[in-house]
Amino acid sequence: MDIKDHIRTIPDFPKPGILFYDISTLLAHPDAWQVAMGRMAKMISRWQPDVLVGIESRGFLVAAPLALKLGCGFVMARKKAKLPGKIISHKYKLEYGTDTIEIQDDAFTPGSKVVVLDDLLATGGTMNAAISLCNKAGAEVVGSAAIVELSFLSGRKHIDVPFDSLIAYDE
Repeated sequence: MDIKDHIRTIPDFPKPGILFYDISTLLAHPDAWQVAMGRMAKMISRWQPDVLVGIESRGFLVAAPLALKLGCGFVMARKKAKLPGKIISHKYKLEYGTDTIEIQDDAFTPGSKVVVLDDLLATGGTMNAAISLCNKAGAEVVGSAAIVELSFLSGRKHIDVPFDSLIAYDE
């Protein structure tokens, strides 16, 4: 099954000139979604993670079912002020400004092997920030992955742990 057949592209979203790669159509197709999750599970299981971290918000949709499938814990990396209790924050630069990503300070036991997941890798800024945040929290990030990689944006070059994707777009 070609997973690309189940990814819809929407031109000029969220602003003119941007081509949005929408996984909603993949999520809505039960067979394609199950195949995608099976392939992702096989891909990331070689890192033998203890915990999967999903980046808000579509990364939750990837990491949570994979954690269940692989018998791992699941941790949410969220936008600022969305988590209760004590948190660890990481501020990072975007093409258009800055953002902050956070996790709860007790999310990991020291040395937990972690894989960071999102639906899509573009420039790598958010993925890199989530990896830095996990490291700051005492985890050992052993890998990262996404369903879709926009390889023409070279985001993979900005990630200092192994990265894999199910599908890549070259333009």
